[in-house]
Amino acid sequence: MKVRTTAIGAVLALVAATALIVSAAGSAKSEQDPFLAGVVSDVGRFNDKGFNQLSLKGCKSGAKKAKGSCRALESRSTGDYIPNFARLVRDGADISIATGFLLAEGTATVAKRFPDSKFTIVDYSTKAPPFSTPKGKVLSPNVVGLTFATNQNSYMIGCLAGLMAKRDGGNAISAVGGLKLPTVEIFIAAYRAGARKCVPGMRTFIDYSQEFVDQAKCNELAINQLDRGSKVVFAVAGNCGLGALDAAKEAGAWGVGVDKDQAFLGAHILTSAVKRVDVAVETVVLSAKNGTYKGGRDLNFNLKNKGVAVGKISSKVPKAFITRMNALGKQILAGKIKPPTKT
Repeated sequence: MKVRTTAIGAVLALVAATALIVSAAGSAKSEQDPFLAGVVSDVGRFNDKGFNQLSLKGCKSGAKKAKGSCRALESRSTGDYIPNFARLVRDGADISIATGFLLAEGTATVAKRFPDSKFTIVDYSTKAPPFSTPKGKVLSPNVVGLTFATNQNSYMIGCLAGLMAKRDGGNAISAVGGLKLPTVEIFIAAYRAGARKCVPGMRTFIDYSQEFVDQAKCNELAINQLDRGSKVVFAVAGNCGLGALDAAKEAGAWGVGVDKDQAFLGAHILTSAVKRVDVAVETVVLSAKNGTYKGGRDLNFNLKNKGVAVGKISSKVPKAFITRMNALGKQILAGKIKPPTKT
């Protein structure tokens, strides 16, 4: 799946969605109507046990606190993005939530068509195209970006993974990514750097499945990494990544979850690089309700404001390793360490 494919799909979907857009333009919501938040999934859909599921959770919790409701629309293909957004606008959504990078083109297209509607996109900055020009001119003043400093918690986890790999007699860890997007690469770059910080010479095998859905593809990549000596597999590939974690389990190795705390998957989960997408989405939903929503900007979530975190840690991890990892967190907060964002 390529970004270009997404853009082409968005254009075709825009044509197919003409009827919806026309009806949406004619719909008007009165102040007496109940508050409505809407969320559109990417093709990974809401049962991905991670990113999309957390977006839905935040939509529901935010809408509940706003004394309204959340409407969730799943996308089975990239062609569903624009029609789903148009449907939310037509139904009078007070804010429409885009779940991730793959929806950027569609979000920008619909936001331009409906400048009086409010939008937000998870894991994408409004300072980047298609929401701004390369020179910084804002093109989407009615969109808020939700961004996460996942290099911070991933750096800490990389340290822990490296220490555990060395303890288990290995000299390698690994990561399976979906697409090589900035929002995926940021996890992996910091994970590798953190491992090298705590265990100089620790190797990191990195592979990309080129998608976020097919678990078999991530499973195969992880098996190859484990055969090469990886002791810890970090899955940064949405639903596909569950296959990588299964491979780690079958091999008696460690797995590291992503986005959601995935300790519930089993005792093989070392920890998870938690990205509190639900908190971020709830925050922006409530801003649409209380009048503090301001488009054309980003809300940033990091270790300091607890927007990212290290998930539950296996009870088999020595306390000394956790202490060393947490020391890195303190240095990051103090600005003494700046984890990388690119491999």
